[in-house]
Amino acid sequence: MTSTAPKSRVLISGAGIAGPTLAYWLTRHGYAVTVVERAPAVRSGGYPIDVRGTALEVVRRMGILPRLRDAHLDLRRLTFLDRNGAEVASVHPHAVTGGVEGRDLEVRRGDLTDALYSAVRDDVEVRFDDSIDTLVQSGDGVDVTFRGGGQRTFDLVFGADGTHSRTRELVFGSETQFHRYLGYCFAVFPMRNTFGLSHETVMWNTPGRAAALYAVGEDEEVHAFLNFDQPEPPFDVFANREAQRELVASVFADAGWEVPAMLTAMHEADDVFFDGVSQIRMPRWHSGRVALAGDAAYAPSFLTGQGSSLALVGAYMLAGSLAGRDHTAGFAAYEDGTREFVAVNQGLVGEGGATLFPTTAQALDQRNDRLRKLVAMPAAEPRPAHSALTLPDFMPRRPVAGRRC
Repeated sequence: MTSTAPKSRVLISGAGIAGPTLAYWLTRHGYAVTVVERAPAVRSGGYPIDVRGTALEVVRRMGILPRLRDAHLDLRRLTFLDRNGAEVASVHPHAVTGGVEGRDLEVRRGDLTDALYSAVRDDVEVRFDDSIDTLVQSGDGVDVTFRGGGQRTFDLVFGADGTHSRTRELVFGSETQFHRYLGYCFAVFPMRNTFGLSHETVMWNTPGRAAALYAVGEDEEVHAFLNFDQPEPPFDVFANREAQRELVASVFADAGWEVPAMLTAMHEADDVFFDGVSQIRMPRWHSGRVALAGDAAYAPSFLTGQGSSLALVGAYMLAGSLAGRDHTAGFAAYEDGTREFVAVNQGLVGEGGATLFPTTAQALDQRNDRLRKLVAMPAAEPRPAHSALTLPDFMPRRPVAGRRC
């Protein structure tokens, strides 16, 4: 009679992008995976996100690349306007982002999360509408209590619960230690597409302020985006939705173009997302039997366009680094193999802020001059940071009888 080693039981907090990716690869390396997600279901819809470079190989190995190709949005034009609404330049989006036409993907966030969830839902336990309440580590495991009730012990716990990670707070302490504020705040919300926009983005700028309309197809709705310079993070409004709307409205009160209609739509919208533009930078992504992935560990900010790609690659590297190793060696290998890739992509933030959101009249004029030159130039070369890591081929884990991680 053949004895089978018990599977190590692991908990992943977060069912966005990093969480399901990590769950997919951990199950293939022999782990019994539970995912806890505070939302009542997988979040569908959402704004466009990019999958580029090394991350494309992750989704190919997961078998979901064809599905994502079918969902590709194919944004064809990015138009910049001056304060009066006159066109400054109209370029292909890749000329600004460093994407590669015909290879890189842009999809609705919900299309990616739906594809990831479909790839794991039959192999893992998922607890929706729940979250971690307390977490206590010992030499033998991690005792977790859930806000929805109940307590369980896991061999390992992973935080993939976003920039404002509850898991990180419980294990590593306050977010303020790791939060690198980049000087901007933003709001995103849907509004009716009364502008005749299709497969394009239109962006209006004045110094320190930007308003954009994203039309991902020929939909009846567009994604409205308002971004503004804010030297200090407004901590007093982050937890107050009405204060968020009031702050945005005050900053854009005298703005032209379509901004008045956007402000009206913001006040009427049920799902306004407001936050500061920031990164998470940590000296270590693990402590004991707990490790972090995705934005919880290394949010790069939307200025880099690499948040989703880092989440996909980091989750793959974390799961694979644990294959055939105990958690101490596995977590160390994860950091050793992934940190340089994260650092070079977080470093893209300087390019993004300067290009899209100049804060002075002089910087705005200089940016507009560069954009006008782009119109007459060939498409930009892909950014080396996007493919700075070659994915290892991790061997499937072979559990040893009687051994736990």
